[in-house]
Amino acid sequence: MVIKILGSGCANCKKLEANVREAVKEMGIKATIEKVQDFKDIMSYGVMKTPALVVDEQVKVMGRVPSVEDIKKYL
Repeated sequence: MVIKILGSGCANCKKLEANVREAVKEMGIKATIEKVQDFKDIMSYGVMKTPALVVDEQVKVMGRVPSVEDIKKYL
């Protein structure tokens, strides 16, 4: 599983990354977590508001920081 956090590195982006790492840890799954900060790459996903969560190349959330419990549903 490949999980990508799309965003500029703002506070919300960092919170999303922390929540993703916690969800992966709690679920005990193996996943690669990548940060995507290049705006051209972010826009290639059709994302206009960051932060965004992409799981296996599918955009799951954009423009908000989901809770750890919400992230588990997407994984």
